[in-house]
Amino acid sequence: MPAQPHEASPDTTIVIEEIRKRYGDHDAVAGVSLQVRRGEFFGLLGPNGAGKTTLVEIMEGLREADSGKVTVLGQSPWPRNVALLPRMGVQTQSSAFFVRQTAREHLCTVAALFGVGRKAADGALDAVGLTGQRDVMVENLSGGQRQRLAIASALVHEPELIFLDEPTAALDPQARRDLWEVLRGLKKQGRTIVYTTHHLDEAEALCDRVAILVDGSVAALDSPHNLVARTGAPTRLMIPAGRLSPEAALGIEGVDRVEEQGGSLVLETQVSGQVLTAVDRLTGLADVQTRTATLEDVYLELTGSLTGTGSDGDKNSEHQA
Repeated sequence: MPAQPHEASPDTTIVIEEIRKRYGDHDAVAGVSLQVRRGEFFGLLGPNGAGKTTLVEIMEGLREADSGKVTVLGQSPWPRNVALLPRMGVQTQSSAFFVRQTAREHLCTVAALFGVGRKAADGALDAVGLTGQRDVMVENLSGGQRQRLAIASALVHEPELIFLDEPTAALDPQARRDLWEVLRGLKKQGRTIVYTTHHLDEAEALCDRVAILVDGSVAALDSPHNLVARTGAPTRLMIPAGRLSPEAALGIEGVDRVEEQGGSLVLETQVSGQVLTAVDRLTGLADVQTRTATLEDVYLELTGSLTGTGSDGDKNSEHQA
């Protein structure tokens, strides 16, 4: 007999079919269907109120859907499925800690709750780069170190599936980038990661695929690269002000639009190589910058709002020409 559509294949960790959840007259989740592949880094994006948290809680077995089907690791997470708990790790934005313990003692306590040995605590500390802070009291750890400890707490029992909710929230730019390497390391270990974030640059850098939720529905689902490629958004060339007049810029073949912005003359084009060659002939390329379309552009097109591009505000795709 063939498998039912909602059953997970060996290559699929989560299958969601037409999940709906309503609160009063508001559809928090309005018929969402998607699959998360085994070993995939899967991002959930969307404005506040788009349904991300509700959907994740349904996957985790913390909340019951009004209708639809969901399987996690081949099983139904609801009613609360205790058999799934050792196979899942969960990090939340407001993770609780045993603050009067050291980092290692905290992880040993968490490990004991899952019935695994103290050695697992050392492995989790090493996985998130906290071995050097193993004997530091939790209350004395920095914000970034606590975020790492929260992830270590979700990893200590070596789950197959990890849910991460805004793991880099409120971190400074360097701490964010350091944590990116930790998250990449988890993926290399073959873990399946479901990840919510408001940092679009982060999702573009880390995720294999993303689902953008708008008003409880999936507005787009694909790899960041494919989503960006489909936008048709122009490349923007930023030339220091005063080097080229707007009239001269508009006269360059391939330039579609010109505007002055932030001390630069901004040229929009679909043929960046051709325009760069022309600019080089006219003024040279010193200090000329280019900006290609990003996941932020896709997000803005679908939602009309911006949740955040990262605390450092930089764009990975922006570079010196």
